[in-house]
Amino acid sequence: MPDDETPLPTHADEPHVQQNENRLNRLRAGVLGANDGIVSVAGIVVGVAGATIESGPVLTAGVAGLVAGAVSMALGEYVSVSSQRDAERSMLAKERRELAEDPQDELEELAAIYEAKGLRPETARQVARELSEHDAFAAHVEAELKIDPDDLTSPTQAALTSAAAFVLGGLLPLLAIVLPPTTWRVPVCVVVVLVALGIAGYVSANLGGASTRKAVVRVVIGGGLGLAVTYGIGMLLGTTVG
Repeated sequence: MPDDETPLPTHADEPHVQQNENRLNRLRAGVLGANDGIVSVAGIVVGVAGATIESGPVLTAGVAGLVAGAVSMALGEYVSVSSQRDAERSMLAKERRELAEDPQDELEELAAIYEAKGLRPETARQVARELSEHDAFAAHVEAELKIDPDDLTSPTQAALTSAAAFVLGGLLPLLAIVLPPTTWRVPVCVVVVLVALGIAGYVSANLGGASTRKAVVRVVIGGGLGLAVTYGIGMLLGTTVG
């Protein structure tokens, strides 16, 4: 039995729960970004292919949609994560200020949090006191805000990741429709897109702990209907406008 002076064993390379959650959220966002790229570019190229048999307009529309979508995703993610990061920094600054102005009240608040989690009042107070003596700010941030000050999401990193995921996803339908012969390009593109959507749906559901079968069926049916609609609109416009 180790005595009270023996430190508990730790794993230096083992990420914290909050770090795991952040990584899973980033991975999930990447999968969703790739899914958006697949659906968006596929809808564009299949729609244009329904309007014309020429490869030039299909390629041009696909590349334009790929670039525009990636830029839009990057800007949206940058703004969203910047707002989140600003809010987190504001909460961290507020916590520092409260600890400096009224440490005793903050100690009572921390003890109440641990008491609400099931500790006896005297135990909760002892835990709060010892944690505060060690690092009051870290103790309050972890218990109250659930924020890791050393692992705040970077807006730039989020924007680049989102754009890259969109481009990787969007390249699949673009290549699938420009590489095959004209008579086969739409069927090949549809098959590639539906398979890719099924994989993305499976991965996304698995990361979120949801039913993978329902997710795959839902995203494949939705993607198939979307492609059918855009192809039909392309044929209609190609006939009436052309």
